[in-house]
Amino acid sequence: MGSKRREIPVFDHPIIETHCHLDYLKDRPLAETLAEARRVNIERIITIAVSPENLSRVRDLTTIADFVYGTQGVHPHDAESYTDEAEAEIKAHVSGEKMVAVGEIGLDYFYDNADRAVQRDVFRRQLQIACDTNRPVVIHSREADDDTIAILAEFEHSLTRRGVIHSFTSGPGLARYAIDQGWCLGFNGIATFNKAENVRDIIRMTPIEQLLLETDSPFLTPVPYRGRENAPFYIPFVAEKIADVKSLAVEDVIVATYRNSLRTFFPASVSPD
Repeated sequence: MGSKRREIPVFDHPIIETHCHLDYLKDRPLAETLAEARRVNIERIITIAVSPENLSRVRDLTTIADFVYGTQGVHPHDAESYTDEAEAEIKAHVSGEKMVAVGEIGLDYFYDNADRAVQRDVFRRQLQIACDTNRPVVIHSREADDDTIAILAEFEHSLTRRGVIHSFTSGPGLARYAIDQGWCLGFNGIATFNKAENVRDIIRMTPIEQLLLETDSPFLTPVPYRGRENAPFYIPFVAEKIADVKSLAVEDVIVATYRNSLRTFFPASVSPD
């Protein structure tokens, strides 16, 4: 089985890992994971908050290395645990130096781990935090395209910064709305899966200027490492697949997505043309 797995490619241009969950990784020491990420030229990593229980853990993780950044937010799976106290904590910390977005927030009607009305309310409350703090947003949307569009439309004129709909597996309607409104779409190892032609169709329609690379590790490990825990250092395989789908040179994909990541999450690092 190992003979079918090739070495992780290393490209000259740096890469930004825009979505992972470092506190969920278990297969190797975190220091080892970060060192391997640096070896394959990952310049920055964004680790994502998902629940009231891991808001502080994400903040702690951003202190272990200067290239690790974080977000603050509550995932739709945990919407029923969203409280005034959790909201106050997000508000108190989301503008911190190492915090780059409100997220992961949104709607998930596939698993329905929380009541849908509660999900919608919590989604709106956290979008308002993004409006109030001038932060971009990391959105999760699954089987909820229509409600995601409707709620984002409510905030269309008050969100001064957009963000990303991450791990994009939704339909072309949500993709078109997001693209037209200036959102980025995030793609990960799903793009490499044999049965994910629907995702590759969205990659084809997404302008390269609105596309982000991510792993969502420890989930969704790309081919050729399916079966192993995912990690940020597998992101070059995502870049290669996107280049193949869009008939672009992989170096061009990496340069473009790097610029997109800076513009979305690190605007102070964007050099004027």
